Amino acid sequence: MRFVLYQPDIPQNLGSAIRLAACLEVSLDIIEPCGFPLNDKAIKRAAMDYGGCADVSRHDSWDRFKNWRASSTPASRVILFTTKSAAPYCDYGFQANDILLFGRESAGAPDEVHAYADARLFIPISAQARSINVINSASMALGEALRQTSTFPVRP
Repeated sequence: MRFVLYQPDIPQNLGSAIRLAACLEVSLDIIEPCGFPLNDKAIKRAAMDYGGCADVSRHDSWDRFKNWRASSTPASRVILFTTKSAAPYCDYGFQANDILLFGRESAGAPDEVHAYADARLFIPISAQARSINVINSASMALGEALRQTSTFPVRP
């Protein structure tokens, strides 16, 4: 299982994403450009002491990510989490090789990304709320996907 941040805007969220990936033993992909300077030093600083156990990959564009997927994981499905969906994530049947994709904090994902996704899901929230933080959303989605696929890491 992998999760992907599409052009993240907030560096603190990247740090949380790296820690989440490390703790759940899932790979994290970052599709650039980001809304902040991103280099290996920035990733190491954001990861704090989780950097050594996190599998983080960078793709310098959407096209590079699509090329990587086609050559590395062609059987995977890209599952986009978006407010522009009619399907709740808890009703979806996840598979162990799914790629869970989350859009920008400020703008979500563009139409091109929506069209590319194999499925588009949303997380139900209160009608009075605008959205859930992207990393909180990723935590919820990954938790459900890992539960369904029985691939939770085991802590002794």
